[in-house]
Parts: sequence; C-alpha cells; structure tokens
Amino acid sequence: MTKHTPHATLLSILFMGLGQWYNRQFVKGMLFALVEIGGIYWIVTRLATSVKGLITLGDTPRGMVKIGKEFKPVEGDHSIFMMVEGLIALIFVLLLLFVYFLCVRDARLTALNREKGIEPPSFRISWSNMANRNFPYFILAIPIMAAVLFTVMPIVFTVLVAFTDFAAPNLPPAKLVNWVGLDVFENLVNLGSWSKTLIGVAAWTVFWSVAATLTTYMLGTIVAVLIHQKGIRLKTFWRTILVIPFAVPNLVSLLVFRNLLNEQFGPINQYLELLGLSGIPWLNDPTWARITVIAVNLWLGFPLIMILVSGILTTISKDLYEAAEVDGASRFFIFRVITFPLVLFSTAPILITQFASNFNNFNVIFLLTNGNPVMPDYIYAGGTDLLVTWLYKLTLTNNQYNFASVLSILVFIFIATISIINYRKTQSFKEEDLIQ
Repeated sequence: MTKHTPHATLLSILFMGLGQWYNRQFVKGMLFALVEIGGIYWIVTRLATSVKGLITLGDTPRGMVKIGKEFKPVEGDHSIFMMVEGLIALIFVLLLLFVYFLCVRDARLTALNREKGIEPPSFRISWSNMANRNFPYFILAIPIMAAVLFTVMPIVFTVLVAFTDFAAPNLPPAKLVNWVGLDVFENLVNLGSWSKTLIGVAAWTVFWSVAATLTTYMLGTIVAVLIHQKGIRLKTFWRTILVIPFAVPNLVSLLVFRNLLNEQFGPINQYLELLGLSGIPWLNDPTWARITVIAVNLWLGFPLIMILVSGILTTISKDLYEAAEVDGASRFFIFRVITFPLVLFSTAPILITQFASNFNNFNVIFLLTNGNPVMPDYIYAGGTDLLVTWLYKLTLTNNQYNFASVLSILVFIFIATISIINYRKTQSFKEEDLIQ
C-alpha cells in the first residue's frame, strides 16, 4: 500500500468526508460530512433515550399522583411505543454504519486510482456514472426501504414481544410491559391447557393444509384432463360453468354456504328431513365441521387449478399421445406416465405456494365456522381453528399478544422451512438453473 491510500482511508475513518476532501472531491466530501453531522446530532439527542426505552420498556405507568391536596393524572410511559422507537433507532444506526462503510470504501478506492494516475472525475460526472451503473439499485431503494419498515421491522417487533409479558391484564399504558425471557415459550409447552391447544390446533392445521392442497389440486387436474379429452364437445362451455365458483367472491360464497349448512334452518338439512333422514351437524360437530370446511374449500379452489392445468395441457406435444396410443396404452396409463408428470413438473411451484397459502387460509375458516365448534379443552380456540385464526383470537379478541407472537414465530419457521426444502427439491427450478 502506497502513501496516499492510508491517508484517505484514515481521514474517512476519523470523520466522514475528510478522505474525499483529501482526494479533492469536495462536493462528495461535503455530503458525507453533512450525513455524519446529522447522525451525531441525532445520536446525542435521541439515541440514548431510545435505547434506554428499548431496554427498560418504561419506568412510570399511567396513573394518578397526589400533588398537594389534589390528584393529577400522569401520562406515564407506553412500553410498546418505546419498543418501536428503540427498533427504529437501531435501524437508523445500522443505516449510518452502512453509509460510513461506503464513505471509507469510496475514499480508499479513489486514492488507489489516483496512485495509478487516474484522477477522480467531477461530482457531476461521478454522479452520472453511478446513476447509470447502479440504476437498478436506485429503483429498488424505495421498495427495499418499504420492506424494511413494513416487513422486517414488524417481524423483529413480533420476536421481541414474544419475550415480554405483553398480555391482558398487563396492557400499557395503564401498566408497564416487562422482559420475561423464555417464560412464554416455556408456558406454551409446559402448561397443560396451552400445550394441548397448541398440539391440537397445529395438528389440524397441518392436516387441513395437506388435505386442502391435494384435494383441490387433484380434482382440478382431473377435471381439466377430462375436458381436454378428444370427443368432448362444448369445452369452452364446461370450463365457463366450472369456473363460476372461483369467479364469485369468496366472501359471498362462504356466507351462502354458512346459511345452507346451518343445522337449525339450513335448506340442506331441511331437504334431508323431507327424505326421512336426520339432519347433520355440519358446523356444530368437530368432525363434521372439519369435513365441511375441506369440502367447501374444494368447491371454491379447484377451478383455479383447472384453468392452470388446461393451459399446460395445450403445451404438451400431441406426438407423445399418438405414440402411446399406437403402442396400445390405456388412457389411465397415458395420464399416469405422460400427462400427470408433465403437469406436476410445471405446477410444482404453485403446489408449494398453495400449501403455504392454505396453512394461513384465514377466510375459509373464519367466514364459514369462525373457528367453531367450541372445544372445552382448548384455550381461545375452536375445533376448526387454524394457527392463523387462533392468532387472530389471541390478539384482537383476548389481548394475549405474547403468546400470539410465539405462535407467529413457530408458524414462520415451519412455513419457511417447508417452502425452502420443497423449492430446493423441485425439479422445475433445477431445470431452470441448468437452462441459465
């Protein structure tokens, strides 16, 4: 390393912008210096308070304080607001460190170029070159910032809440939230009522996800293949009729099914009684309710797969079918050996996405059964509640935010793990990598 490089680097390390000034990049150096001045001002005035609030989560709850002979209200600290402010402060510190790294790196590279006889361009030319070279990053800057603020920060916030006692009746601002470590995780596993609810709801969620995904996929594929067969007339008519359940908004369809399947006055049970049969507790018995939600989801979900598979079938070479027919293969053999493998190859990513979507399928469960019927051994959960609907009840209905945060973490880990493993094993993505 020659003499100019350490000077510019050390000056940038001491204060942002000095290295650029040493390299005779005065405008760029001024911009970096202003960033550091603003950062220092914010650190001195706000950082300590924000970090302290994140650590302590407040010292004074809302209440009444006696001043002389009168009682006056004290606003107190809001633990959750202090936690959010602390998170924002940490993100801002990381952003400052990133800019600091860019400043030092820029000063060092410019000094190396000068030693090679390459003088740095003017600020205007440098900015133009950087804009052309890093144009995609400038375009992605806003969505990346939005993702950090609206995706990453809520995830981190959820993780932090899982280590607190943020649950009714300990709710701010009337009371302060405290850090409790792994107590919530231990209670969710060790307390009999909570652990039984977790195991029951989680097992049903996995079963529902697999059943809802496979039933809609298989029925949609079979219907698409049947309509695509030679000799079937009015193909467009059949596809149009069968796509109607998907075209009608889910909200409307689910509310209609909820009334049709009502045990007391639902038309379906009335028709059964007219035939001399007893009514079925479609939505009031745990077993029947689970069968019902799978069946209703099948009716609402298979048209999408049918449309998707219909498009894929048109891309399969007819020569394959003609060769199989010449060899005397049956229709089932052709479907099993040719059609289904090719369809599965193309739709595997969709199948994985549908599994993740069904795992968090809030609408079907909430609008059709509201998670019911009631299960006496469950806490804040019913017989058809999925983890996501249980989370809804824990937070918006019962204010059990810390337990809900733990469940959110477990759901995220499970879905992320399953999705990553399946994506890595999916042949269509491997083929895509080979083509590239």
